This record gives sequence, structure tokens and C-alpha cells, in this order.
Amino acid sequence: MDTAAYKTKVTDAFNGAAATYDRLGVEFFTPMGRRLVERSAPRPGERVLDIGCGRGATLLPAAGLIGPAGRALGIDIAPAMIDEARREAARQGITNVELRVMDGEHPDLPAASFDLVLGSYSVIFLPQARAALARYAGLLADGGRIGFTSPVFTRDTFPFLPPMFTELIPLSLLRHLPESWHPEQLHRQLHSWLEHPADLSAAMEQAGFTDVEIVDEPVAMSAVSGAAWVDWSHTQGMRLLWQHLPDDEAAALRSRLIGALDALRDGDGPVLIEVPVRYVTARVAR
Repeated sequence: MDTAAYKTKVTDAFNGAAATYDRLGVEFFTPMGRRLVERSAPRPGERVLDIGCGRGATLLPAAGLIGPAGRALGIDIAPAMIDEARREAARQGITNVELRVMDGEHPDLPAASFDLVLGSYSVIFLPQARAALARYAGLLADGGRIGFTSPVFTRDTFPFLPPMFTELIPLSLLRHLPESWHPEQLHRQLHSWLEHPADLSAAMEQAGFTDVEIVDEPVAMSAVSGAAWVDWSHTQGMRLLWQHLPDDEAAALRSRLIGALDALRDGDGPVLIEVPVRYVTARVAR
């Protein structure tokens, strides 16, 4: 994988999406971030690091729990996301938060300077995620914890999306993506250690963690309409696919997705989809 090119594409995609990220009438990252915080249980006075903080779906609820005596640092590779998170923290009146543009794979931060590291749908997509986990262990004080989320990967479903989308989005469309996002590369990068809990536990222990807990729970995704979901999909990871699809294939996919999603609505009600999410928590092994 050309790591520099990969990170440039990701940065550009999320800079472009920052203003509308997790908005547009769809809820997913916000409830998932809150649930990750609940499972990770930040305590008053703790020092929290959020990797790939985005607009603050995980960072800001954590900052609320650690209180004024605590410190929460959010880092993201996309400057526009940091700007949005800073505005959201100010809007909510949260003052114990610091935000920095930083590569989450190689955080330039002092050793043993945090009590909790968080990452919601971020850590796992780093080019060398397992090596990054070991670096996070070094950033934690003795007894420190980590908590992150991941899709529940299976080899027979479309990557990163609820199972219902496997029949709606042909895997052949991934041929339009850069090589680093082709199915075989995704299997090597993600499925090789995230698909099976035993492999994930082993990777966590190798990175310097213990007491690994892996829990799969659904997150209730809601969208005001099928069109709203498709518009929202242009503001998160699927943006990379939309950017590379030829116009005719993009139009056909949009029409197919809107029709299938609107069929799930009860009258004028919202689209409701249960999305399997994997929550991983552990403690540093010292």
C-alpha cells in the first residue's frame, strides 16, 4: 500500500465532508460514539485521547464525564474536521477539550500521558493499525484503558455497511476504487485480524493490552428518507466510492438505494436500520 497516497485521499475526503458529516437527517456516528463512551466509562479527572475525533461524537460526551478536572484531546488528520469539532465544543460550552491536527497512526504525544484512549470507526482503518495499537499502549499510564469500535466484518457482506446493503451494492463496483480499497486489500488489512474475536484478542494482547472484552451490539441508524441516507453516505467513508464511480453507475446505484431504503419506511416515518457494531475495550498490561 502507498501509505502517503492513502492518507492524502482520506484527508481530502473528510476535509470535503466535514461541514455536513453526520448531519443531513441521518443519525449513526453520534449514538455509536455515546455508546462507546458508556462502555469505556471515563471517570472524573481522567485524561482522554480520541483518535480520529471527527466532529466530536465520542470526544465531547467523554469530556462531559471527566468534568472540569479532566482533559480531553481530540486529534484528526483532516483540518476541517478539527475546525468543526472546535465549533461544536464551543456551541456546547465544553471547555476541557483541546483539538489538534495530527496523524492518529503516529501521535506525537508524551508517553504515559493518558488514562483512556478512544477511537470510534477510526483506529481500525489506519494503514498499520496493529502497530498503532502498540503506540497507544505506550501513551497510557499504568492501568490505562482503550476503547474503540469496528464494523462487524464478514467475508460475504459489503464492507463497512449493514448486511442489507450487500444485495444492493455489487462488490464489482469496488473495482473503481484506488487499489488500497480493493476487496483483496481490505481482507488483508481488516479481516485478517478483526473478523474473528480470537484473532482480535490476540492482536490486542500482542500490542500490550489485557482484559480484552469484545461485544457486538446493534446501533439504530435512522434516516428521514432514502434520499437523505444516500446524501449522507457522501459525507462519510462511502464518499470514496461515490467519488470514483462513473456517472452512469453512480446514478443507477443512487436510484437503487433510495428505492430499497424508502421501502423500509412506514408511511412518512424514518428509515430504521440496525447496524452491527463491535465494541472493543481493554486495559494496558502494566
